[in-house]
Amino acid sequence: MSRIGKHPVAIPAGVEVKLEAGNVITVKGPKGTLTRKLADDMNIAVEDGQVVVTRPNDLKRSKALHGLTRTLINNMVIGVTNGYEKVLEINGVGYRAAKSGKKLTLSLGYSHPVEMTDPEGIETVVDGTTKIIVKGIDKEKVGQFAAEIRTKRPPEPYKGKGIKYADEHIRRKVGKTGKK
Repeated sequence: MSRIGKHPVAIPAGVEVKLEAGNVITVKGPKGTLTRKLADDMNIAVEDGQVVVTRPNDLKRSKALHGLTRTLINNMVIGVTNGYEKVLEINGVGYRAAKSGKKLTLSLGYSHPVEMTDPEGIETVVDGTTKIIVKGIDKEKVGQFAAEIRTKRPPEPYKGKGIKYADEHIRRKVGKTGKK
């Protein structure tokens, strides 16, 4: 039995979960609404304030999908109640971020500024000039957009310059030593 899959997902007050045919689940909460199509071979039931996921058999695919399905539903419930956010930090001389409307402008040492537009359902906030906060209700979209921002200038191991996650640790390398 999946250790994660067997735990029911509690539905907090103010959150509405609707299950439609074909395992399409809609979670509506104070921050918004999320809809997702889940695996057809999982049995999902909404009963007395919680969502219970069971698997029909012990095939390898069913075991793999059991915990995944439960976690996806849990992430949707957390997203519509609290939301998700990722914090990125910019390190480097002259590297900075600016926000105007839905456009994020990054100055990262290239000959041109890098401009990115916030996707639907995602909001970016620039705190100071070196901190970017990506917020949204869909965990997957928040993580994806934060990763896209990071790829514009990933941190390098010698000086630590670039865009990194706030909780990320950069393994530093020792540079060249001069000849005697």
